[in-house]
Amino acid sequence: VARPALTQFFKHEDPNFDPYTSQGNGKILQWTGYITYASALCGGVFGLLGGMLTDRFGRKRILFLSVLLYALSPVAAAFSTSPLMLLILRCTTFIGVCVEFVAATAWLAELFSDQEQREKVLGYTQAFASVGGLMVSGMYRLLAQHSSSLPAVHETHDAWRYLLISGLIPAIPLIFLLPFLPESPVWREKKRAGTLKRTSLRALFIPQFRRTTIVSTLMFACTMGAAFGALQLAPQIVPSLAPQLKELKAEGAHYNKLNTNLKKAAQDSPEAATIKTEMKATQAKLAELGKAREAIVGGTQLFQELGGLAGRCVLAILALFIISRRWLLRIFLLPGLIVMPLVFGYAGVTNLSLFQWGLAAAGFVTVAQMSFWGNYLPRVYPTHLRGTGEGFAANVGGRMFGTTAQVVATQIAALFATGLPLAAAIVGFSVFLIATIASFWLPEPKSEDLPE
Repeated sequence: VARPALTQFFKHEDPNFDPYTSQGNGKILQWTGYITYASALCGGVFGLLGGMLTDRFGRKRILFLSVLLYALSPVAAAFSTSPLMLLILRCTTFIGVCVEFVAATAWLAELFSDQEQREKVLGYTQAFASVGGLMVSGMYRLLAQHSSSLPAVHETHDAWRYLLISGLIPAIPLIFLLPFLPESPVWREKKRAGTLKRTSLRALFIPQFRRTTIVSTLMFACTMGAAFGALQLAPQIVPSLAPQLKELKAEGAHYNKLNTNLKKAAQDSPEAATIKTEMKATQAKLAELGKAREAIVGGTQLFQELGGLAGRCVLAILALFIISRRWLLRIFLLPGLIVMPLVFGYAGVTNLSLFQWGLAAAGFVTVAQMSFWGNYLPRVYPTHLRGTGEGFAANVGGRMFGTTAQVVATQIAALFATGLPLAAAIVGFSVFLIATIASFWLPEPKSEDLPE
């Protein structure tokens, strides 16, 4: 969404804006960074607040409001007219998603008292997060082909606008069904009886919960660190592997050179006319190669989504048979110590096809951990702290600190001239190693039943 949207906004502000020059591309990358990090920070802060509100006002109420927020925000973002408007609305979307994760996992965990049924529900519902990723990829391809036949939005037929609007489709049944679904019986009964304790952040650090909070927050940060510091860098790594994308880089450099020569040439001279003609031809070639880039990057992303879906499904099955939560998590952590260096440090610099299949393996061992936390966290906090504890680990650990791994990876690549694939390999291996060591201190749930 970000790149085509920002290109359109900047061209509207300045008809002479050129996304193919280094300056124009740099401006797009700068604003893409703003959107990425602002949304992660806002999601972290408000996700933590949402967890506390979930404990205080009920699971279903906050879940409904979060679904409403992330259903309507993308639709509003589809009508954005400026980078700032897009940034704000992407932040509200991410806030809705972060709050929804906390409220939904607490709600689902408390709806099912039977341990096996609860594990199945939490495992398979979280697996559908990856199904959602596949649906988005498929929808974008479909819209890219048929957007011209859809009603214009701001007098344009941009696929990114329709993609944002399409997010409302799966949210509509949720919005209508949620009011008819029951509130968590555990929370409701405690609230009615007046025995529901008041939630607080301080309570997460009393001796009873201190180790749980610290270790789960650190490990959740490692999970998100692997996602942002390695997996999410794949679109930037792919261009160095595909021949046609290497050509895109070469043509971009040639275009920049022509642009520099044009500035030096006299405005109405024959030399300037020749340069403009060549620039126009190069620009057409860049547009064609840009479409090829989207197709290759999108195809690569599909490998990651499929790997992540497989990982979530395998974890949902294993969670029914492996009692130890530590060993359940290590089934994905230990292979990751080998997978991450091989995929990014070797395949990421040698072969596109090998990198794509490797990315599926990396998605398998990384994304499965996100489902693990949705299963684990409700089992280690009592009712009055369940949302707060989940919110702290997922949002302070995951969103605020884990996402900074992307900055760490890019800084390693810039400062030590290692190249982005090797930097991603270093970050990926490091966070898997830290999580593996930390798993020895991860508390096991005391019983199959949720703590009261």
